Amino acid sequence: MAAFSALAHASTPVGDAILDALGNALPKMAGHAALYIGQFLDSALGTTPAGDKWRNIMSFVNHFPGRGTLLERTFNEGEAMGEAKGVLRVLEVRGVPVPDDVREQITACTDLARVSEWLDRAGTVERAEDLLTDTPEAPESV
Repeated sequence: MAAFSALAHASTPVGDAILDALGNALPKMAGHAALYIGQFLDSALGTTPAGDKWRNIMSFVNHFPGRGTLLERTFNEGEAMGEAKGVLRVLEVRGVPVPDDVREQITACTDLARVSEWLDRAGTVERAEDLLTDTPEAPESV
């Protein structure tokens, strides 16, 4: 109810006090509800002054993509690790040898977009080393 009160009174004189009270209460709540309430307010308050205040209060950690928060970066790194395992599995199933230095580069990469690209290419490369090039090598003309 306090979250809805914060939304209803965001642009009134009592709005700041409600946000301050919520900012103190949410970290003390058990479970994931506090995270979702906090993120609901972040999204609903948007780019308003109340939204800016809320993000400052919470030093915001957010599940919503595109903000580059600690939680998002950690999630993406975990996703990258999972995709890296997929890259190695595809190469293994195809019988493509993976040198230790290439395996290390693949498993150490935390750039989700790059590892996803490698996963896409893992089904077609001739050598594991070819994954680490910026662009796939074109087959030589005969």
